[in-house]
Amino acid sequence: MRNTLKFLMALIVALLVMLVFRALCFTVYSVRGAGLAPDFQDGDRVMVNRWSYGLRTGGKGVFGYERFCRQGVARGDYVLLRDAKGRMLIDRCQSLPGDTVKLPLMNIQAVMPSRANCALRDYYYFERLGMVTEEWIVGRIVLVLYNHRPGLPFWRGYDRNRFLLLR
Repeated sequence: MRNTLKFLMALIVALLVMLVFRALCFTVYSVRGAGLAPDFQDGDRVMVNRWSYGLRTGGKGVFGYERFCRQGVARGDYVLLRDAKGRMLIDRCQSLPGDTVKLPLMNIQAVMPSRANCALRDYYYFERLGMVTEEWIVGRIVLVLYNHRPGLPFWRGYDRNRFLLLR
């Protein structure tokens, strides 16, 4: 009985440590669609470093949004974003706060707002999404773990060429 209790306690502690690690440090995301080909394909499972741009806290409710140990996004980084509706998206950063960008729909040039030029938040310009506030940024994609084609059973559909690819 005593050994069973020790085993259950060790299992519970291990699960809690894993959940905290996944919530604060790294998470895995599944890519849907072929919009980012050839870098990412439909069915890729990617590892996202949640600390790459600083620890993200709050957002809604009691605690407001803040980042501790803040670091900026680098131009060309693939980033996991969570939009205002809660959808997860992947996109590549094109321009940084303070950069001048050409807005395609209006055919004008604009300066990306930043904390340095009196904005409340830093804004980044992404290839497909356009101008995005830093609050949407979850983390940087660091690794393609593997690819499993959607719709196939778990024991089939793995792509041998898509294992552990650094980004």
